Amino acid sequence: MIGLGTYAFLWQHSDQVPEPLSLRGAFEATRALDVDLFQICDYAPLETMDDAELQDAAATARDLGITVELGTKGIEPGRLERFLRLAEVFEARLVRSMLYGPDSRPSLAEAEEQLRSVIGGYAASGVTLALETYEQVATADLVALIERVGDDHLGVCLDPANVVARVERPRDCVELTAAHVKNVHVKDFAFARQPGWVGFTYGGAVMGEGLHDYPHLLETVRPRERGVNEIVEHWLSWQGDPETTIRTERDWTRATIEYLRSTS
Repeated sequence: MIGLGTYAFLWQHSDQVPEPLSLRGAFEATRALDVDLFQICDYAPLETMDDAELQDAAATARDLGITVELGTKGIEPGRLERFLRLAEVFEARLVRSMLYGPDSRPSLAEAEEQLRSVIGGYAASGVTLALETYEQVATADLVALIERVGDDHLGVCLDPANVVARVERPRDCVELTAAHVKNVHVKDFAFARQPGWVGFTYGGAVMGEGLHDYPHLLETVRPRERGVNEIVEHWLSWQGDPETTIRTERDWTRATIEYLRSTS
């Protein structure tokens, strides 16, 4: 299933624009694009909402026919247990996270212990925990950790763009993780020369126009055959002013949805 994530609305949510988009507004924009899945991922206000606000947000999603997934950073048991409770509120079946959180950088041994302590609760609730591929941890180490824990409710949120910062090839990341992928973050990426020809910048690109070999990912991971959701997000830099930035963000979202639909 194609979905949109908070990172597809990064600038629209930002306080750098005159009227930041609310979570309800993001749900409504998702529905307007004929998309019925939204991943609330690294969205800070979610963690400060009271019970009434959470119930209202969940009801809004249900009323609009939007299925919700959740996302956070870190695997401390307290954090993951809180997001399991949030998953119950939103009727979410997937929580995306990553090994390192704002205040936590566990060793692989510590990470294994933490994951073992919570994954039984996720399995009992029918919720999958998907750990994102990131430059913080080698992809091979992440896969080995998941295999040691050995629970089908623990897997990978595949984002091959991230691992380039670790000098890993996106294609290798896709192939290493394929058997364990539970969620895909969809964005294109490219390098561009810096002014003065003294190096490169690495950032986002319109889907299908950058370096991401998405057909290879589809062939290798087979997300649509396996019921793995594909969540649209972007690496869009500020475009000089709020109007241009928001317009470009929306254009990139539409382009990515069209690209994904064209490959189905």
